[in-house]
Amino acid sequence: MTVQSKSRGTRMKISGASAPVSTVSIGAQTVTVQAPAAAASTAPALQSEVLQPAARALAAMPDFDAGRVAELRELLAKGELPFDAGRLAGLIERFHGGRG
Repeated sequence: MTVQSKSRGTRMKISGASAPVSTVSIGAQTVTVQAPAAAASTAPALQSEVLQPAARALAAMPDFDAGRVAELRELLAKGELPFDAGRLAGLIERFHGGRG
């Protein structure tokens, strides 16, 4: 894969995104960079007897509670769960820093 960008008159070319070695060229200067090893292979295994059961329990949990989501949708549909669109918009704007 090759990505080319032009910024302030200097041409930048990045190649070898899927290879373990990448070559970056900026104008006439070329630099070869060794890609970092995969994080999973360098990460130490959990060795604490306390953390291992917690890690297994966390891995067994679903990404979200589908039952709770269905319950909240039903309450919204019935009008039994208050919804303030203005408040939600404000929270979204605050979270994203008001950037457009």
